[in-house]
Amino acid sequence: MLPQPLVDVALVVAAYLIGSLPMGVIVARLTGAPDPRTVGSGRTGGTNALRAMGFRRALLVGFLDIGKGALPVLLATLLGTPPWIRVAAGLMAVLGAWKSVFLRFHGGRGVATGIGAMVVVQPLLVPIAAPIFFGVIWLTRYVSLGSLAGTAAGGLLFILFVLFGLNPPADLVLAGLGVTLVWLAHADNIGRLLRGEERRFDALARGEAGAVSARPGATAGARERGPRS
Repeated sequence: MLPQPLVDVALVVAAYLIGSLPMGVIVARLTGAPDPRTVGSGRTGGTNALRAMGFRRALLVGFLDIGKGALPVLLATLLGTPPWIRVAAGLMAVLGAWKSVFLRFHGGRGVATGIGAMVVVQPLLVPIAAPIFFGVIWLTRYVSLGSLAGTAAGGLLFILFVLFGLNPPADLVLAGLGVTLVWLAHADNIGRLLRGEERRFDALARGEAGAVSARPGATAGARERGPRS
């Protein structure tokens, strides 16, 4: 039987590699759909997969991205590793989703992967934070703002879970650093939001047909360039 420290290190490394799997690219290649990196923001996550491949494939990408966040944390839990290993596994999966070793450290934003990790750590978190995520998108038509608001709300909710004894204090590190990683992955979106240049979604349609403007009076040329998130 392997020494526990070796198991812990292997688990953390495996978490990063699992998180690095570019599900958007994999699904595109297996189904003959357009590579999500060729449209919109050039990211590989579910939102850009929706632009490139349509709803069904994007839904599959989203579930796979959630799975690659849940699997390492679940393995750490089942193997009875110390709490900090579970925390490290979740964070490394999110880091891999954002900075994939298989895509020269490019990737998605890590939102779905972070959701997967949180589902295992605290299943109540996602259904409580989800209305904030979808509500902000519905009200503003900014997917990036919905992601930022949803993850921030999740981090704040985690403080309550720990205070009420539903989670150990170590899980606050996963929540806090996980939110930080997702926000760092959205740095370009945050800049555009602050400058009033972020593009809204009028519709989430396949390909560039779902492109929208940064403001109601944007030109047709801006629409043709496609949305970002």
